[in-house]
Amino acid sequence: MTGRPTRLAVLISGRGSNLDAILRACAAGTLPAQVVQVISNRPHAGGLELAAAAGVPTAVIDHRRFPDRSGFEQALQAQLDAVPCDLVVLAGFMRVLTADFAARHRGRLLNIHPSLLPDFPGLHTHERALAAGVAEHGASVHFVTAAVDGGPLIAQIRVPVQAGDTPDTLAARVLAAEHRLYPTVLGWYAQGRLALVGERVLLDGLWLAAPVQFAAAGERDD
Repeated sequence: MTGRPTRLAVLISGRGSNLDAILRACAAGTLPAQVVQVISNRPHAGGLELAAAAGVPTAVIDHRRFPDRSGFEQALQAQLDAVPCDLVVLAGFMRVLTADFAARHRGRLLNIHPSLLPDFPGLHTHERALAAGVAEHGASVHFVTAAVDGGPLIAQIRVPVQAGDTPDTLAARVLAAEHRLYPTVLGWYAQGRLALVGERVLLDGLWLAAPVQFAAAGERDD
């Protein structure tokens, strides 16, 4: 480590609640990192206002202005190159990235997904979890690779499904859990404790046989 904070570029599409959790953790000193820019593919994403209020530079790369995914990603990469970072953080970024983009940032690209992967990749995870009748739901942080929501898993937080849950009530509890999980995992990376080597995750010098598990209250289960 260089001694300077790890530089994060955060990609968002919406209100930026995970971005807010990251910014708060950076400000509190619990996450030894600095958000150097926030990029949204949607011009009116609420997270842009959060970033601006925190003094973080923002940029909009509107995917609708490009004829194809390749053109969008070229513009996205140009913006990332303009403000160098150590890690690209997907925080509610609702665009599927190509294999080429994932390969370019391999080992330096993280995502949080609202399910206990490999269960329920993709969209509408809370509705699908309730329809499946699972006892536990939650969120997963993983390295991003070519497989959508299929990159090597790092950590998960488990949230019990309660009687009478709706997609909205379950989503709210999972989101609150995400706000604890993501800054923790980003902290591991910022401290030099976490790396992707080949297809395997290395944490504190040990290969992860399975993702680190956190209970809903935030305590590690392992």
